[in-house]
Amino acid sequence: MNNSLLAYLLKYSNPNIMLVVTNRNNLIELKCPFTVKVVKPVGNFKKNDFKVVEGLKVSTNMKLVYMIEEQPFFYYYFDIIL
Repeated sequence: MNNSLLAYLLKYSNPNIMLVVTNRNNLIELKCPFTVKVVKPVGNFKKNDFKVVEGLKVSTNMKLVYMIEEQPFFYYYFDIIL
């Protein structure tokens, strides 16, 4: 992805709000901070730990990144707790 396309997409994103489709097919706006459960060990986090997402980022390859304890982690290590 080139830098101009990434800049265009980030212009309309919010680092504190994420849209989530629930298991009942409802669209909700999830605001930081929110709680996640670790599903794969990563960093110093163990499986089944609960952590708080402080912010949201997008990597250059368009993957969602959670900011937890001021560290970036890809979304796929966690499940959102609603």
